[in-house]
Amino acid sequence: MTTTSPSTSTLITGIGELTTNDEHLGTLTDAALVLSGRRVEWVGTATRAPDADERIDVEGRAVLPGWVDSHTHLVFAGDRSAEFAARLAGRPYDAGGIAVTVEATRAASDDALAATLRRLTEEAVNQGTTCLETKTGYGLTVAEETRAARLAGEFVDEVTFLGAHVVPPGWGTDDYVALVCGEMLDAVAPHVRWADVFCERGAFDADAASAVLTAAAKAGLGLRVHGNQLGEGPGVRVAVEHGAASVDHCTYLTGSDVDALANSETVATLLPACDLSTRQPLPDARALLDAGATVALASNCNPGSSYTTSMAFCVATAVLQMRMTVEEAVRAATWGGARALRRESGEGAVGVLRPGARADVHVLDAPSAAHLAYRPGVPLTHAVWREGRRAR
Repeated sequence: MTTTSPSTSTLITGIGELTTNDEHLGTLTDAALVLSGRRVEWVGTATRAPDADERIDVEGRAVLPGWVDSHTHLVFAGDRSAEFAARLAGRPYDAGGIAVTVEATRAASDDALAATLRRLTEEAVNQGTTCLETKTGYGLTVAEETRAARLAGEFVDEVTFLGAHVVPPGWGTDDYVALVCGEMLDAVAPHVRWADVFCERGAFDADAASAVLTAAAKAGLGLRVHGNQLGEGPGVRVAVEHGAASVDHCTYLTGSDVDALANSETVATLLPACDLSTRQPLPDARALLDAGATVALASNCNPGSSYTTSMAFCVATAVLQMRMTVEEAVRAATWGGARALRRESGEGAVGVLRPGARADVHVLDAPSAAHLAYRPGVPLTHAVWREGRRAR
């Protein structure tokens, strides 16, 4: 997802509803904004807009920050549609299907993996996603995890090391955790910003997860956790204790989990498309929000449990089935994702439209963001700018 900086400034005017996610600017009507280089230069009412080299009138359409998808698994090969069909026929979901993708990914060439990355990132951008995270985790050897991290860095904004996805066949948990915390981490760390661990039954328990997070922190990486997806468990507690930027899934939460998240800097990243695909309950977003926790929405795009890049689908699901308001869901899919990646503030911030922020703009073919849930399933992306460059 690399771009070059545009040489001209662009005035986007005629905005019917502008969601800025900025506490001072709020939501504006009859608005405009100016993009200059890779940054937002100006935001305000259309009647006061300054001149720019290029002028684009969006004719009353709604404008949002680009989606920030803070949880994906895009470095993979193979197809698991048969597993998906079997699950819908009644087979329960567990973490075991990951091994199928590991086998296919190891056998794939660099060109094949890069082609999938390119296809999925382009698909996401065309639906308004302008900032993407993705993980390793389908290699589970030193060489394969390093290859995945290197390839991912050519296409996405943020790369996460997920060597602790599952224990591969032929390994004991203790020996594999030692590999992840040692040789594998040393090899992958130069290519990533984050480390993640799947703290779940069938994957890694609290002690193993803590060991991975401790080693990753010592290596200078930010921390993330997959947790509380398949049942109540220690994932949230481990994430909060280690100061993780986010704990992702949060499908099954106790009251103490909600309180821990509300009283920490750890973002609860909800993945509703995954829960629908695996026929799990949807997370209790309302409880998290009412308690004061920070919530993000992400796609969890992966070949086994959530094969979608549509953040709009996640937003519509959150509004229609998780009791989030449109404003809450849009914020969670933009600013919330940015917060989960610690990119919501400062120069070049994402998930927000204010002077100095990265020029990531999503224009809807609708007069308001409410249409994302009001017209579910309808493709509403009209135009996209990423880092100031027109991407759609």
